[in-house]
Amino acid sequence: MTQVVKESFSGAAPPAPAALAAKVRTLAPTMTRSMQLVAEAVAGDPAGCAALTVTGLAELTGTSEATVVRTARLLGYPGYRDLRLALAGLAAQQQSGRAPAVTADIAVDDPIADVVAKLAYDEQQTLADTAAGLDTVQLGAVIAAAVAARRIDIYGVGASSLVGMDLAQKFLRIGLIAHAHSDPHQAVTNAVQLRAGDVAVAITHSGSTGDVIEPLRVAFDRGATTVAITGRPDGPVSQYADHVLTTSTARESELRPAAMSSRTSQLLVVDCLFIGVAQRTYGTAAPALSASYEALAHRHSPRGGRR
Repeated sequence: MTQVVKESFSGAAPPAPAALAAKVRTLAPTMTRSMQLVAEAVAGDPAGCAALTVTGLAELTGTSEATVVRTARLLGYPGYRDLRLALAGLAAQQQSGRAPAVTADIAVDDPIADVVAKLAYDEQQTLADTAAGLDTVQLGAVIAAAVAARRIDIYGVGASSLVGMDLAQKFLRIGLIAHAHSDPHQAVTNAVQLRAGDVAVAITHSGSTGDVIEPLRVAFDRGATTVAITGRPDGPVSQYADHVLTTSTARESELRPAAMSSRTSQLLVVDCLFIGVAQRTYGTAAPALSASYEALAHRHSPRGGRR
């Protein structure tokens, strides 16, 4: 089934200029080709595009005025005028002394020092993009639901399952009942037991992983509060998510599959979620963390045995 890009403007405040490039990188893979041309143009040359009328940008990209307006709305702006203002702001930031961008492309014959530098830059950019694009209103709602939850189920497969296990472990250490499921059958059978007041979290970079969507749908049907942590906010998983937390990812290359950079951004969202919950439950979270640390302290002694 062909995926259709949603073009509705939420009515919320438009993204800040610093978040524009991040949003383009996140949403471009879900756009039509003509909309990608517009998005790539504004991200690649914000100063030049800021000087263009809607007609001028349409001519530059070989698209139509309607496509330019639709792209602006998909990026979170009420209209093209608002996008132009953001482009002007982004251009001003880029001209204020920021170091030139480093390409993250890694070649098979790159010296290891270059690989380290490129990966470090790539990780930094991914984290910055995720932070810039993360909806703190949605995050706050997920935090509130997790604080009040009877239990929390987390679904993820592949690299996302590692992030799910990390989140479950963090929640368990502050006294919450949380379980991560990477087996799709186990995920569904556990989702059947959920009800209103429970929370289900699906982690999928693509937003279209069936083994993750299915248990989230079951949890949604059972009345649980459902959450999607995804790099594709318009993907199928969002149909069954009460709240969507969007991650960013670096450009995929032959030597660096998307799973690597997507995991970086997912872990940032997980850490933000955990800290928010820990803040709200500090009275019980702090003693629980202390108790878990003490329980494991003997394993970190020089001899690795009990003292």
